[in-house]
Amino acid sequence: MRNKLIATLVCSALAVTAVVPTAAQAERHRVRVCRDVSTRGARNTGTAVGAVGGGVVGNALGHGSVGGTVLGAVAGGVIGHQVAKHNATRKVCHWEWRG
Repeated sequence: MRNKLIATLVCSALAVTAVVPTAAQAERHRVRVCRDVSTRGARNTGTAVGAVGGGVVGNALGHGSVGGTVLGAVAGGVIGHQVAKHNATRKVCHWEWRG
């Protein structure tokens, strides 16, 4: 008699846990996660092109002075890097289960 009672209790407990979800299972939900991915090569190319272009413009505006060329190259490199960084960014998304 005692074994039947234990077996009945065990089966009842298993039935309840199979039907009623746990708190962790009830709170799990699907979330879309996105992040911006930037390619490093595009930023380096933008910096180099901007520096060369800025150096040429700085040389022309400075009438051949070294200071104008260097200042133009630095400014052009910074601007080229920022433009390339902005343009080379793409969004990558995937789904995750959280809970």
